[in-house]
Amino acid sequence: MKMIVGLGNIGPKYAGTRHNVGFIVVDALAKELGVSLKKSKQEAMIAQTTIGTEKVLLVEPTTYMNDSGRAVRPLMDYYDIDIDDVIVVHDDMDRPMGALRLRAKGSAGGHNGLKSIIAHTGEEKFKRLKFGIDHPAHNQNAVVDYVLGKFSKDQQKPLNDGVILAMQMIEDWVENDDFQATMNKFN
Repeated sequence: MKMIVGLGNIGPKYAGTRHNVGFIVVDALAKELGVSLKKSKQEAMIAQTTIGTEKVLLVEPTTYMNDSGRAVRPLMDYYDIDIDDVIVVHDDMDRPMGALRLRAKGSAGGHNGLKSIIAHTGEEKFKRLKFGIDHPAHNQNAVVDYVLGKFSKDQQKPLNDGVILAMQMIEDWVENDDFQATMNKFN
């Protein structure tokens, strides 16, 4: 079983914000696969489905971004999912809007959701799909307001194109079970 984790913050206040692009991708994937996410005991919205012949677990932690690992680790344990079978979709301010990058492992790079997952799993070797959201400025207040802000009209097309490509990347990895080949194909 593969676990596809979209990072974001719960609640209507954060819906459709740049920081929630992980939720946006997982929601689009769930819609494409004809499933609905439901509340789980492990502090997440989840859906079990298949991509090709592979079972997958779609996950959106309900712990807020900065404590995402609190939901991810118990789900891995409950469903007996190895860290090698986890991919985390998250926002990346160091990439242009809609630009995607797959990584097999790495540090948190200042992303608090990734920091939490690393802390709770004790691992940095989980897969990531970085979704570019641009960078507003180097002022800390501007950064917080920017990531928690809604996508601008000019960002809608690259957002939509990026979501479609993100789903293709995830499906390719799940169906072929070869992350290196998927990275070679899409990066």
